[in-house]
Amino acid sequence: MNSDQIKGELKQVAGKVQQKAGELIDSPTQISEGVKKQIEGRVQKAVGDVKDAVNKAKD
Repeated sequence: MNSDQIKGELKQVAGKVQQKAGELIDSPTQISEGVKKQIEGRVQKAVGDVKDAVNKAKD
């Protein structure tokens, strides 16, 4: 696992927590920010997955 994969996973978890907190306090802003973080995390993890695949292909 590379740093992009790890950071992406962590960002997804943080986004999910923020989304759920927003739902609990009925804050559309927090919900949307949480969803945004989750999407950013998925993209970052995907970038890490590609980097990982390229490095494995080199070997």
